[in-house]
Amino acid sequence: MMSYDVEALRAREFPWTQQGEQIFLDNAKTGALPSRAVETLKSWAELRAAPHRLTPYQDLEVFQKTRELVAKLIGAKIGEIACMPNTTYGINVASLGLPLKSGDVVLTYDGEYPADVYPWMSLARKGVKLELIPKLDGLQDEARLLEEMKRPEVKAVTMSWVSFSTGFRADLETIGRACRERGIYFVVDAIQGVGAASLDVSKLHIDVLACGGQKWLLAPWGSGFVYVREALIPELEPMVVGWLAMRSSEEFTRMVDYDFVYYDDARRYQINTLPAPDFAGLNASLELFFELGPESVAEHIEGVVSEAVQWALANGDKVRLVTPADPAKRAGVLAIAPRDPVAASEALSAAKIFHSLREGAIRLSPHCFNTREEMGRALEVLGGERP
Repeated sequence: MMSYDVEALRAREFPWTQQGEQIFLDNAKTGALPSRAVETLKSWAELRAAPHRLTPYQDLEVFQKTRELVAKLIGAKIGEIACMPNTTYGINVASLGLPLKSGDVVLTYDGEYPADVYPWMSLARKGVKLELIPKLDGLQDEARLLEEMKRPEVKAVTMSWVSFSTGFRADLETIGRACRERGIYFVVDAIQGVGAASLDVSKLHIDVLACGGQKWLLAPWGSGFVYVREALIPELEPMVVGWLAMRSSEEFTRMVDYDFVYYDDARRYQINTLPAPDFAGLNASLELFFELGPESVAEHIEGVVSEAVQWALANGDKVRLVTPADPAKRAGVLAIAPRDPVAASEALSAAKIFHSLREGAIRLSPHCFNTREEMGRALEVLGGERP
């Protein structure tokens, strides 16, 4: 596989990495904007300052480009992609739109991110029950999930592709196949996976996949997308109705010729006004991914993560590796639990190593611009718990 020049990338797109002693290993919290995205945001701010320079459909052109780039990135059709301001909105497209009724059960894991829990808990008002599958040895129990799915009342499964706290990477192929065989809807939160690992939804049985851009896609807050499987679109009713969801919205000179006919594709779920500058920034970052090669980015991230995995396994007397050691079961999120997580976090912060403390573990999340040397410095501090 072709690789890229990390140092050239750092100098061109992330110049702050060469200024000062800070090490940023917290992309699972907020990804770093590349310089091209920053410049794009600046240019859009200048356009808003002088709006006479904006063309009538300039924002819609941005969203169209987003849908094209996202479709290319995840192996979807453009008609299966809608622009969303965040992951939660995409999850709500599924939770509110799927034809679930009283007595139906939705399954997810205990320890899921709240955005994947509360939208489904809210369905209790209509008699739909959310059940949490307990963890096994601190990780998501896929075998238990697959067993529970055999119950006839189970109508939907929802989960993160990659766990925010453990780094566990779900077997989307096996779970999706089991869902399809049983007529169960499969909904995936992909924000901690897309950008760190490769995904091809055309080969997976996923019904709805939601993803924000502000983490691994290195994009601005307020940008993201939802994928809805083409065959499901006629069945998944929009629960929030926007005027740009209608086919008649394409002609701005005849806006009061009301015609309540949705787009035939996923645009029926879009709500305007979306932040065009943020999506333009997302497009700039996506173009960087394609220049580097999404698979090359994933390979680079795995190379940096694997350094820490091997270190944690070799230092089992000092730390516990929470994230699975198997590369197929992880992506960019790495969780390591020291004896004293709070002290370890303080030591990392004192050393200017940016990270997160999640559920009793140190979370390190390197991206395309991080180096093995930077990870090595973090591990050095973790091993001694001092800067």
